Amino acid sequence: MAEKKFEKALEKLEGIVKKMEVGDMSLEESLAAFEEGIKLSRFCTDRLDEAERKVNILLREDDTLQVRPFEGRGGDDKAPEDIA
Repeated sequence: MAEKKFEKALEKLEGIVKKMEVGDMSLEESLAAFEEGIKLSRFCTDRLDEAERKVNILLREDDTLQVRPFEGRGGDDKAPEDIA
């Protein structure tokens, strides 16, 4: 489920970037899009950081691969409202 939310968030972020690159948005629309983009970017970054920590835990094991729980950064694990 988290992967689907990540993919959807990344897709929405790419759409926002494309719309902003066109340059035909009003200032208010641009600010709203930028704010949404920042939220999506932070969500995606958190998910990628979590995946990297899991990989690092696996790579640190000596001879056996074991997944151990890790301590999160205490960040907000919730997806932005419009991708939940």
